Amino acid sequence: MKILLTAAAFVAFTLSLSPASAAMMACTKDNMMKTAAMMGGTPDTPAKMAANKEMAMANTDMSNGKMKSACTHYMKSQKAMSMK
Repeated sequence: MKILLTAAAFVAFTLSLSPASAAMMACTKDNMMKTAAMMGGTPDTPAKMAANKEMAMANTDMSNGKMKSACTHYMKSQKAMSMK
């Protein structure tokens, strides 16, 4: 779970560096897993910790079948990683 969350932050961080990052990734299970998988390589920063917290809440909500709330947390995670 920790690796998944770390990877999610890395993806969001990577996307924030690219010019195409203006459009956030859609809220799907696949995109959330990609985000989580790529967060692992980013340095520990307050933004990464905030993104990890939001991804954890998104995972919890998704497990409970609350997709709207999970998507909200996922988008907050992406925004947190785009902050410097």
